[in-house]
Amino acid sequence: EAVAAEWMLEFACSCLCWHFAEQSGAEFLRWRDVAQALINGLSQIPPHQKKTVYLCQFLIRIAQGKSLGIKFEKDERISPLESALSFWTLLEREEMKLEKLHEDIHRLIQIQIVAVHMENRYFKEAAEALERLFTDSESDKPLRVKLATIIKTKDPYVPLLQSFSYSLLISKIKSYIELFMKENETNFLIQEATKQVVSKGLGATAWQNRPVEVNENDKSDLETKQRFVLSIMLLRDVLGQMQNCCLDVDSSLFWMYINCLLGLNNMQNVGKNGVSLACSRRRQRWTPQEDLELKSGVREFGVGNWAKILVHGNFDNRTSVMLKDRWRTLSR
Repeated sequence: EAVAAEWMLEFACSCLCWHFAEQSGAEFLRWRDVAQALINGLSQIPPHQKKTVYLCQFLIRIAQGKSLGIKFEKDERISPLESALSFWTLLEREEMKLEKLHEDIHRLIQIQIVAVHMENRYFKEAAEALERLFTDSESDKPLRVKLATIIKTKDPYVPLLQSFSYSLLISKIKSYIELFMKENETNFLIQEATKQVVSKGLGATAWQNRPVEVNENDKSDLETKQRFVLSIMLLRDVLGQMQNCCLDVDSSLFWMYINCLLGLNNMQNVGKNGVSLACSRRRQRWTPQEDLELKSGVREFGVGNWAKILVHGNFDNRTSVMLKDRWRTLSR
């Protein structure tokens, strides 16, 4: 279980980096939920995965950097960017060779913490954030003084803030991501998945060619789920070929991981204050075809194996909880 979770977290981090760099909003949000679920499942962070966890948490916060209404910390005063800075500081401690890039990104985050507050006319909060951001060291003093002066002017469009813009921050982070991805080309799950696709040939298209009726608006979501399922099918094959593997591919634990990767676990998709982290789902009637799929899945896998039934069945934007509730209705 620990080994599989480690592979999945590395894979999720790679996907987060890729979709952040490509600005694929919906894909980034889906992998954010997957990465967060895997991180939440860690009892403690293994030393060799600290960098992976810190980067995931950093990107998740940077993506919400301009949304002051979203909170990641218990302290309501801490903005997403200020929370991101704490994880960037942890990343800096994990690697020394990118000192100049680290300093540039660190400085840009500090400036943007103030800038975002000012753009929203929160000048008092900007001043309070400034007090938290800087120590009394001489090296920090010039920037601290400049930002304090800018806050007093209450003008969010001064040259300094425009020169160190949010877009420049994102550009620098993308440069860091590119270096990170080059260093982590040895990601085990990606390597093994590639081998499996090459060796099996049609294995990668078997699921994709399955006849499914979908609306135009659902095609993108379906294709995403197909890629997730393919990734897990490949992981299952890898685990099946390994000797002394502790993860039974027919166990409920294995299918729980599938459910997690599909991003369909409602509990994992609800953030603080009850805000949904995944795309909201409209309430929709069950079709006769879906009822047949559910009955067929129960016959094949048994009552209670909702995650497995969900993956193998042809359902329209359903979750395992929805399947359980529908079966209870049908059973009456």
